[in-house]
Amino acid sequence: MITVVGSINMDLIANVARLPKPGETLAGTAFATAAGGKGANQALAARRAGADVAMVGAVGADGFADEALALLAEAGADLDKVARVEGATGIASILVGAEDGDNVIVVVAGANGEVSADAAKAAVDRMGKDDTLLLQMEIPAPAIEAALNAARDRSIRSILNVAPLTEDAITLAPLASIVIANETEFALLCRAKDQSAAEREDAMQAMSRDRDQTIIVTLGADGVMAFHEGRMHHVQGLSIKPVDTVGAGDTFCGYLATGLDAGLDFELALRRAAAAGSLACLKPGAQPSIPTAVEVDAALADTQ
Repeated sequence: MITVVGSINMDLIANVARLPKPGETLAGTAFATAAGGKGANQALAARRAGADVAMVGAVGADGFADEALALLAEAGADLDKVARVEGATGIASILVGAEDGDNVIVVVAGANGEVSADAAKAAVDRMGKDDTLLLQMEIPAPAIEAALNAARDRSIRSILNVAPLTEDAITLAPLASIVIANETEFALLCRAKDQSAAEREDAMQAMSRDRDQTIIVTLGADGVMAFHEGRMHHVQGLSIKPVDTVGAGDTFCGYLATGLDAGLDFELALRRAAAAGSLACLKPGAQPSIPTAVEVDAALADTQ
């Protein structure tokens, strides 16, 4: 069982030929809305990967609330602990460039800012010892800290995706069993402006050994690196031409959590998660692009 304590958003997505420069106005080519939020995205990815999933978070008292939860509800996630609060549901305004599928995102927290430390701790208190806790950085830091501390007290596996990277993430990361960052976030986590590949690998090993953690760094088209139980792993994703990279990292996190929760060998769980993240780049939108376990299995079979 996976419990996700995190954000629930509506994504407002505009497509452009290329991303604008500061101060520049461009004509968009398309617009769509889609359910999103890093917490909800990761919860849906875990559910589509085959896990039983409980979502803990908050939505507002507006027209976006039910739409933001629709795909999670359709997938059969447990939404009993999603609070309905006054005000607006969280939103993310996303620009996607057609040239390379890259994106820029502005997030407005809305109801996500109302997720409390008490609610987060209570969610962990309901978990079994063999369950997995999955967290991100789009809800208040006190809630994340309470959940991580409660998981540590009960020896429950906790996974913290330090995105979006904030100063709070640097403080909270040592509390998790597993830390997931992209290469830019990991450099900032190390308080470095930039890192060579060798410097990154050295930092991953040092951080893992000092904190007794698994450290995972996603590298986009270059795959994923992880330092786990004294060994460095490097797996590749699939060879693809990306359409939209929104949600790829969240898909990776949800699939990795599912693999580990199901007891898969670490490298196999890493490989499945990397493949799932690649497939998520082939369709627009965060949640609509998350592949099913059948699709991931088929893609992996094609690479053998």
